[in-house]
Amino acid sequence: MTVPYDPNDREKVVAKLPSELRKELKVRAAEVDTDIQDAVTQGVEAWRKAKSVRPIVDTAGGTSFATYLPTGLYDKLRKVCKSRGISYNQGIAQSIRLWLDEHPSPRPKPQRVTGARRFIFGNQKGGVGKTSVSAGVAQALAETGHRTLLVDFDPQGHLTKQLGHPLIDIDAPSLAKHMLGEVKDGTLTDLLIPIKGGDFEDHLWLLPACKDAFLLDAKLATSRFVRIKETALEKALEPLEHDFDFIVVDCPPSLGYSMDTAIYYCRTREGEEDSTSGIVIPVLSEDSSADAYDMLEEQIEDLIEDIEVVIAQLGFVVNMYDSRKGYVATSSLEEWQKIGDPPVLAVVPELKDQREAVRMKEPLLAYAPYCEQAEAMRAIARRISG
Repeated sequence: MTVPYDPNDREKVVAKLPSELRKELKVRAAEVDTDIQDAVTQGVEAWRKAKSVRPIVDTAGGTSFATYLPTGLYDKLRKVCKSRGISYNQGIAQSIRLWLDEHPSPRPKPQRVTGARRFIFGNQKGGVGKTSVSAGVAQALAETGHRTLLVDFDPQGHLTKQLGHPLIDIDAPSLAKHMLGEVKDGTLTDLLIPIKGGDFEDHLWLLPACKDAFLLDAKLATSRFVRIKETALEKALEPLEHDFDFIVVDCPPSLGYSMDTAIYYCRTREGEEDSTSGIVIPVLSEDSSADAYDMLEEQIEDLIEDIEVVIAQLGFVVNMYDSRKGYVATSSLEEWQKIGDPPVLAVVPELKDQREAVRMKEPLLAYAPYCEQAEAMRAIARRISG
C-alpha cells in the first residue's frame, strides 16, 4: 500500500477508547490486512476532510490506546477537534469509526473442511525466540476473535513458565502421554488453561508442557501404540481441532521423532488450500541460524520424500534484530531477505518489552499491547492467516 508520508517518521499518540471499539479496530485491520497505525492514519485523514458532522461515539469507560501517527498529523487533528468543539479522544474515536464504516468486513471465507488451521514454529537452533514469537502470534490471532490454542511442545517448557503456569507433573496426564496412548481416563481438553489479559481474553488457551516430554522421542521409537510415528501428534490433537480456529505449536529444537510429528502435523491436508497451514521459522541475523535452518530444511525434505506429503514453509521471522550490531546483523538480514521463498514475514526488533513481559510472566500483547514487537506479531498473524 502506498502512503503519502514516510512510514518511519511517526510520533506516538495516546487516547482513551472503549474496549469494544479497540477490539473492532484490531479485528477489522486484520481482516483487510492493514496495520493498525495505518488504519488510524487513514481514518484521521478522512475525518479531517469530512464536510458533514460525524455522530458522537460513546467513549465512556475508555482505557488507554496508543498508536503512531505521521509526524505533524497529531497537531492537525487537535486543531480540527478544537474547531468542531469536541475532545481529542472523541476525534480519534470518530476517525476510527469512520475508517471502520468505510472498510466493511469482507465476506466470510468458506467453512474449513479439515478443522483448525495449524501453524508450527520451529528451527533446529535454540535461543532464536521460537517461544516468544509463537506466543505473540497466537495472542494476535486470538485478539481478532479467533479461538486459538497454543501448544507448548518443547520439553524445556519455557512457554508454559513464561505465561506463569507450572509444568504438568511427570505422573499426570499430558500431551506426551496422550500421544503414546498412556492415558486411560480424561481428554486433552481437561488440560487446557485459559490465558487471561488483553483483547485476546476468552479466545486463547494453553496446552502446558509436561516434565516427561524429554522421554517422548525414546518412547515413540519403541511404541506400538502409534504404527506410523509421524502421526502421533495429529492423533492426539485431532479431537480438539473443531473447537479451535487456529492451533499454534511451539516446537523443540530437535531432529528427532517429536519434531517429525510436528512437521507432519502442519502438512497440507487433502481438501486444504496451499499454505492454509505450515511452518514458521524464527531466525536470528547471524550464521548459526542459517546452519540450523539447513538442518531443518533437510528434515522437512526427508519427510516430504518418505511420506509423500506437502509441507508449506510460510516464512522466516528475523527475531531480536538490532542494526547497531553492525555488518554481521545487517548483511545476515539481507541474506534472509534474498531467499524470497519462503519470504521474511517480519523483522522483530530487539527491545526490552518482550523481556519485561517474560519477567512479569505476562503475555506480551497484554503487557505492552502497542509496542513495536506487539505490532510485529500482529503483522505475522495477518500474513500467515490471510
